[in-house]
Amino acid sequence: MSTVVAGVDFGTLSVRVSIFDSERGRLGSATAEYPLHRLRSDPDYATQSHADHMTALARATRTALAEAGVEGSAVKAIALDTTGSSVIPVGENLEPLDDYYLWCDHRAWREAAEITRKAHELKLKAIEWCGGVYSSEWGFSKLLHWLRHNPEKRDGLVSAFEHCDYVATVLCGIKTVADAPRSICAMGHKWMWNAGLGGLPPEEFLTAVDPLLGGIRAKLPGRYSTSDVIAGKLSSEWAEKLGLSTETVVPVGAFDAHWDAIGAGVKLGDVVNVIGTSTCIIGLSRENNLVPGVCGVVPGSVDPQMTGIEAGLSAVGDIFEAIARRAGTSAGRLAQEITGYRAGQSGLLRMSWDNGDRTVLVNPELGGITFGWHLTNTAADELFAAIEGTAFHTRIILERMEEHGTDVRRIINGGGIPQRNDTLNQVYANVLNKPILVPQGDVTSLGSAIFAFLAAKAFPTIQAAQEKLCPPHRVFLPDPASAAVYEKLYSLYKRLYFGFGARDSSAIAVGDVLPELRLIAQQARRLSS
Repeated sequence: MSTVVAGVDFGTLSVRVSIFDSERGRLGSATAEYPLHRLRSDPDYATQSHADHMTALARATRTALAEAGVEGSAVKAIALDTTGSSVIPVGENLEPLDDYYLWCDHRAWREAAEITRKAHELKLKAIEWCGGVYSSEWGFSKLLHWLRHNPEKRDGLVSAFEHCDYVATVLCGIKTVADAPRSICAMGHKWMWNAGLGGLPPEEFLTAVDPLLGGIRAKLPGRYSTSDVIAGKLSSEWAEKLGLSTETVVPVGAFDAHWDAIGAGVKLGDVVNVIGTSTCIIGLSRENNLVPGVCGVVPGSVDPQMTGIEAGLSAVGDIFEAIARRAGTSAGRLAQEITGYRAGQSGLLRMSWDNGDRTVLVNPELGGITFGWHLTNTAADELFAAIEGTAFHTRIILERMEEHGTDVRRIINGGGIPQRNDTLNQVYANVLNKPILVPQGDVTSLGSAIFAFLAAKAFPTIQAAQEKLCPPHRVFLPDPASAAVYEKLYSLYKRLYFGFGARDSSAIAVGDVLPELRLIAQQARRLSS
């Protein structure tokens, strides 16, 4: 007998709800958008409204049910992933005190630097589990920024939540912090929670960073769990709003990229590049090998039976969109213009730091740099160079992971962009000089559905669900000639990456960079003519 569940994926700009059957796969899906609040006066600012999220969730769920042609009472479980760290402060009855600090809000870069500095000064072991550098994209830095800039709301603070935990808490009608679910995925990667180190960082450390963090540890209780644990069942209020049942179970949530990797078919020895507005790079290990500069090594994240490793780029698809926007066109149209480009043809070498560096430098103060501009360069040239640049950056991350014991046998390009941009997939294959696997079909919200199926006891393991539900992969093989060109370009990129990006770097020799870029571009154009 088949089982029906709902998989939910909260992205940066919209929520996707899909209805899945354990035998027939995806039955229907729907997307609902919500606004992202930015300020032209402050490029680090990015917030969203909880009310907007929940209104969109209700709309998308009811539309997905209608498209699937199933009654809401048939849905046995609903699992939800979200962006992160997307942090919301809450007050009495766990009601929001403010909007979410979205994952891409970097206003807390000063706070992150203070946390990093104090962690090393006091030899806090937890900092090594998140790569040695705390980020402005993570929980404590965002919460400290909020405390410093909202003095009139401080007294009302009862707790703070990651989006994935708060949405589960709200859907289950939970009103007390102690009963709320806390995702080990979210709290381990972004809040330095570590079971082996006593949970969250100690009170003495937090108050040493800033007395405003005094008492915060006590305000973050809850049921810290992996995603194979049930958070609760839908409340009557939310069962009615979603068109589901109060018997529908809700497992503990996680971050979108982690469950996207599950939906893309990740196995031990795989690395998944979840490529969207940014890129999250997700790996699995049976060992707890610490990797300097990554976003976390957390037992129980991604697959509850393994150790999850997260790294990534702070900007990818949004770089492509920004290039197109400045040119008065779309990224899709520009992508059509570069289908015949050869490696290094543009003569440009682009650093993908438009939104700072997430890994391995963990430096939000960086900005994008493009080397090699000439008067004839076009927006299409810049797009191709940006794709090459994100591939080079990915290679730096994968090399760092391999240097510290992570097994990288297969590389899977997941997320939305690889589904519609084969040029990107081929560039990645050539730059990394390894085959790139791309799922043959849409896997958005499939990872969520797999955890919903586990909650409904439709499959005994993640692997069993993957074998039944995950699509096969298309394979992009590296072209030897292009790979040879990219070896030359990568050596330049790597030198510039660490030379310009590391805070403590000394002067680097760059006099050969522009002549070398020009020579490589001339050779590429000759081959294409």
